[in-house]
Amino acid sequence: MGQVIEKRYNGLEVPAGEKVKFVDGRALCPDTPIIPFIEGDGTGRDIWRASKRVFDAAVQKAYGGKRSIAWFEVFAGEKANENFGSWLPEDTLEAIKEFGVAIKGPLTTPVGGGIRSLNVTLRQVFDLYCCVRPVRYFAGVPSPVVAPEKLDVVIYRENTEDVYAGIEYPAGSPEAAKLADLIESFGRKIRPDSGIGIKPVSKFGSQRLVRRAIQYALEHGRRTVTLVHKGNIQKFTEGAFRDWGYQLAAEEFSAQVVSEEKVWAEHDGKVPQGKIVINDRIADSMFQQVLTRPDEYSVIATTNLNGDYLSDACAAQVGGLGIAPGANIGDSCAIFEATHGTAPKYADKDVINPGSVILSGAMMLEFLGWTEARELIHRALGTTIQKKQVTYDLERLMKGATKLKTSEFASAIIDNMSA
Repeated sequence: MGQVIEKRYNGLEVPAGEKVKFVDGRALCPDTPIIPFIEGDGTGRDIWRASKRVFDAAVQKAYGGKRSIAWFEVFAGEKANENFGSWLPEDTLEAIKEFGVAIKGPLTTPVGGGIRSLNVTLRQVFDLYCCVRPVRYFAGVPSPVVAPEKLDVVIYRENTEDVYAGIEYPAGSPEAAKLADLIESFGRKIRPDSGIGIKPVSKFGSQRLVRRAIQYALEHGRRTVTLVHKGNIQKFTEGAFRDWGYQLAAEEFSAQVVSEEKVWAEHDGKVPQGKIVINDRIADSMFQQVLTRPDEYSVIATTNLNGDYLSDACAAQVGGLGIAPGANIGDSCAIFEATHGTAPKYADKDVINPGSVILSGAMMLEFLGWTEARELIHRALGTTIQKKQVTYDLERLMKGATKLKTSEFASAIIDNMSA
C-alpha cells in the first residue's frame, strides 16, 4: 500500500501512493507512483480522459494489479486561472517538484503579448534541459513522403537557453534603447525601431544536453549522434554548441564514440566495431537530409530553436503532431506532454486524436522503467491504425477507414491490447 501524504495542493488531497525518486538523474519508481497531471486547455480535456484510460489499461494488463498509478490532478492554464486566479499556481509547481514526474496536455499561450508561455516557464523552473522527441512511423499512417518508415530519430533539443530564454525587449522600450546603445559602443549598428532579443548558448548547457543524447544512443543501440547547428553564421553560439559537443564526446566517451572525421581519416570510412559515430550538420542542410536521407540519422542533438523546427518537420513526415510524443527531462524532474496546441474550436467535441499524449505517456512509462506497459501501448496503437480505426485527422486521408471519436479511439486501443 502507498503512503498517505498529508499535504494538500490547490486544496486537493494527495492520493495514497509513493514519490518517484531520482538518483544520478535517473528515476527510481515505486509500484504505486503518485503522478501529477494537467489535463490541458481546449481539447486537452477530451484527450486526457481518453489517454488516462489507455495508460491504466496498459499498466493493469502488463502487471496484473501489482503496479498502478496514483493520478493527482494539478492545475495550469485556463482552468487554473478560472479557479485560482493564476495561470500557474505555486501549489502546482510545488506538487510537481515533490513528486518528480508529471504529464500534461496542451496549454494556452497567446501570440505576441499576454502571459508568457507556460510550457517554457515549466521547463525553466524545473531546469528541464532536455526536450526529447522520438519520431517514428506507425504502419498505415498517411504520409506526404514516399518512404516514411525510413525516418526513426530521437531528437534531443536543448530546452533552457537560446532565444527561448525570454531575454527580449520591445521596439521603443528603454531597455531596447540601452541595449542598442551598448551594442553600438562595440561598433555595430541596430536600427532604433528594433525589438531586441538575446541568444545565450553556454558550454554547460550544451554539454549536458549532448551528454544525455550520447547516453541515450549507447543505452538504446543507436548508431549515430548528430549535432545540428547554424555555426557557419552564428559562430559563437551555434558554432560553439558544435565544438563543445565534440569536446564532450572526446573527453567523456572516447572509448565508445568516434567522430565522423576520424572514421574517414583513420579507419578508411569503416566505423570501428562497438562504437557509435558523432557528426554534425548545418541546420538548413539537415532539413533536406531528413527528407532525402532520413535513414542515415538516429539521435539528433541540437539547440533550442533548431530543435523546435526540426522536431515538427520530422513529425510531419510520419503523421503530424497528433501522434508526436514529447518529454522535458532534467536531473530531478521530468514532464511529459502533448506536442500540439489546444485547438479550442474542437474543445469538448470528442473528435481530436489523443495519440500525442498517449505516446508521451508511453515515454513516461519507459522512463519509469515500466517497459512492458510501454510496449503494450505501442503495439496496440499500431494495430488500431493498421485496422484503420482512427480519428478524423487520419480518417480523411485513409481510404476505407472508420472514423472514431477521441473516446472511441482510446477504446479501440484498449481492445487491441487484449486481442
